[in-house]
Amino acid sequence: MAEPKIIELNNGSMQVKVSNLGCTILSLSVPDKDGNLGDVVLGFDTLEPYQKGLAPYFGSIVGRVANRIKDGKFSLNGVDYTLPINKPPNSLHGGHKGFDKVVWEVAEHKEGEHPSVTFKYHSRDGEEGYPGDLSVTATYTLNSKTTLRLDMEAVPANKATPVSLAQHTYWNLGGHNSGDILDNTAQLWANHITPVDQYTVPTGEIMPVKGTPFDFTAEKQIGRDIQQVGLGYDHNYVLDCGDEKDGLKHAAKIKDPKSSRVLDLWTNAPGLQFYTANYVNGVVGKGGAVYNKHAGVCLETQGFPNAINSPNFPSVVVQPGDKYIHNMVYEFSVE
Repeated sequence: MAEPKIIELNNGSMQVKVSNLGCTILSLSVPDKDGNLGDVVLGFDTLEPYQKGLAPYFGSIVGRVANRIKDGKFSLNGVDYTLPINKPPNSLHGGHKGFDKVVWEVAEHKEGEHPSVTFKYHSRDGEEGYPGDLSVTATYTLNSKTTLRLDMEAVPANKATPVSLAQHTYWNLGGHNSGDILDNTAQLWANHITPVDQYTVPTGEIMPVKGTPFDFTAEKQIGRDIQQVGLGYDHNYVLDCGDEKDGLKHAAKIKDPKSSRVLDLWTNAPGLQFYTANYVNGVVGKGGAVYNKHAGVCLETQGFPNAINSPNFPSVVVQPGDKYIHNMVYEFSVE
């Protein structure tokens, strides 16, 4: 059994602490407009609260399938599968013990100008109800002064299986302890969302955002229209209009007006769950900071939620011998 540990990646400009427990980003410190380093990730000072399940997926990689699967059921190749209903009435983020709660193997750790760490996990056939053995790797790399890259791969050994991994960090560019993110601006390169039912499962429809509170095609304050969408944003955006760079699409840009920190996110995934920490309530985090509703924003690039039961969504099924590949680039700057 691998032991949970903390690994630091530092290139002199930014500092990131990650753990092989759930491939979790524990902290990420980048400079503001005055050059002051600030930790922009919600989380805890030690691994213990993560191990005790006190984190609502803070910083972790979720899987085997991110987001909700309706009623915890799907059929594949004529076989019916039943998953744990850990978020009634649905299965969420891989079940009771998803990839965020397991200890991954530290396969490689490189230092130097482009420090990186590679985590590996072998998911068994039948684990949390999913079919087939699956070999998963996740590599975090500081590939330039203030850029973090995440490369996720998964290869099924013997059975077709749905695979959709997501990175669930809660970002607060003003600093993890700076209060809510409602005055931050967001731009999302998505002309559509997948609307949801009362249990946050997509209905199967693909809806234009134009003229709705979901429209972030132009930069706007996250809090501007948030009262019109219930508890807050928790929706899958269809990444259909971003410019491309190095094979990845521009997905999101978040900007904090006070610190002038900016995060640009690039990905090859088809969707992005835009989540404004609607259920975070009184969580005591790093340095005793109390995280409340809207204390951060999640930018979870992903396959569409419940795609396994929605024939008109891009398929998340991976065949044996084929490879699931999910890349994300987090570019930090000031402007």
